[in-house]
Amino acid sequence: MDTSTFSSALAAAQQAAGHQHYPQGAVYMVATPIGNLADISLRALQVLQLVDCVACEDTRHTQQLLRAYGIDKPLLPLHEHNEEQAAQSVLTLLQQGQRVAYVSDAGTPAISDPGARLARVAAAQGHAVLPIPGASSVTTALSAAGLAGDGQFVFAGFLPSKAGERDKAAATLASEPRAVVLLEAPHRIEALARSLAALGERSLTVARELTKQFEQIATLPANALTAWLDADPNRLRGEFVLVLHPGPAAQSDGGLRVLRLLLAELPVKTAVKLAAEITGEPRNALYDAALAMKRD
Repeated sequence: MDTSTFSSALAAAQQAAGHQHYPQGAVYMVATPIGNLADISLRALQVLQLVDCVACEDTRHTQQLLRAYGIDKPLLPLHEHNEEQAAQSVLTLLQQGQRVAYVSDAGTPAISDPGARLARVAAAQGHAVLPIPGASSVTTALSAAGLAGDGQFVFAGFLPSKAGERDKAAATLASEPRAVVLLEAPHRIEALARSLAALGERSLTVARELTKQFEQIATLPANALTAWLDADPNRLRGEFVLVLHPGPAAQSDGGLRVLRLLLAELPVKTAVKLAAEITGEPRNALYDAALAMKRD
């Protein structure tokens, strides 16, 4: 990005967000791009210009982001290995009336990244903790997954790394009536695929390298994930977000019986709508169950 481009971006940020009140002695939890630098918000740029210090998960990574927009700020490392100690350093700055931004390497902080302890202790000491919203791999993947129904979902993050614990955790997802969002690193994705195979034909949306040049999104049965990864070595690269769709396994016998009776007389959408109203069960899970019944 050339000088004129980032100068224009900073000027636009000032014009769009400069009227907002940004109190001193506050922590600003700033969402940053998950891949594409252009996904930074104007308000995030305004706050990063304004604060006295930026606490961050990786100083090298954050330095690249700030340089791309011509921002120069002192950086304070705050990651999973020093979170408690670094949070105390931030508290000292806040007590001096400084504004401190916190950013993780990508996306919204403190969701599956460090930052939660900082937010908690700052609030406990009476300091404002202000979210600056923006990119999130969780909602980005959900928006492309094409889920039907009421939009309910569970964020499960990373499953355990040990095989036995991971298999047990994956098995419990079979009874979850809502969509489930998982995260995984490239070096562990094959192991996760083996665990998820136990979920059989349950629909799974795989989002790889979201917002980046080689972004890839595909929906397939859970037990086909291993074969999908094996089909192209490049599919093992990058960070993964997986959306497990609601499935018929979560439905009660009564709910399935009502749905089956309605499907005999009505179109799928109408049958699902009425079944959800009668049984109180999630519409998205009933919809997937209806599609499975139609295939049988």
